[in-house]
Amino acid sequence: MREPDASSILERISTQYESYSPKLKRAAVYVLDHADEIGLNSMRHVASDAGVAPNTLLRLVRDLGFADYEQFRKPFRERLRREIDRFPDQARWLQSLARGGRHGQLFSGMAESGLANIENLYANVDPEEIRRAADLIDGARRVYVFGVGFSSALAHYFWYIAHMGAANFLLVPQQGSLPIDDLVAIQSDDVLLTMTFTPYRREVVELTRYAHEQGASVIAISDSRGAPIMRYATHAFVTPMETPQFFPSLVAVTALLETLLAFIVADAEEQVVAEIERLHRVRQETGVYWSDQD
Repeated sequence: MREPDASSILERISTQYESYSPKLKRAAVYVLDHADEIGLNSMRHVASDAGVAPNTLLRLVRDLGFADYEQFRKPFRERLRREIDRFPDQARWLQSLARGGRHGQLFSGMAESGLANIENLYANVDPEEIRRAADLIDGARRVYVFGVGFSSALAHYFWYIAHMGAANFLLVPQQGSLPIDDLVAIQSDDVLLTMTFTPYRREVVELTRYAHEQGASVIAISDSRGAPIMRYATHAFVTPMETPQFFPSLVAVTALLETLLAFIVADAEEQVVAEIERLHRVRQETGVYWSDQD
């Protein structure tokens, strides 16, 4: 029998998360959000960082079918070994950026965190999961795109691009309306793409639950597998957001949305591509785009 890899272990934890006790949930969230730490550190170290007793972490390990922590740890160590060859050249380049005083160090820190977020995203997100989410969107009656706060700009970006090829995308909230006003008619053959990040917005959590209760499919994007919207997700995606600045980095979130958009177009009917081409042709003919001949 083939031994499970790190990704399949994390997927199983996500699936079983709601059945865990509060202590096991705390251990599970730490494993989901700090998978590399499992490959690097002992059980006592990980338990301490997770804020649980070692026995709690061991219960989680055994619940997943492993005899002990070392057996559980092995797939995570193997994943780290596969990635380690990428580090030296990047590390030297980042060190060179930092040789410029305070602003050079800040520039280096921004570059390092941005690259790490992108790498972590693509290392940990299953492309097959993105494909299934894209197919779900392509087959939906209506697709609601929901984000508030700084997530509203991300939601608007996704909706703006997607709406070029299909008219069944609806941005939530619409200008001048409450989110529930726009979602009240959601039904089982619809999809809600929803996102919220620490600190999680109450209205996003409550309305994601509402959509789930109406039978709609939910594509949830957040910064943790333990985020409250994830428990209602048909497809859940975690985006790393580390940065040396005060506000969270949106680099990986944008990359995920761009990738999902690419998959949507790749698997869509020819009519979608034709609609995008028609839109650009009309814009050119009506002088929307700048021309050197103007």
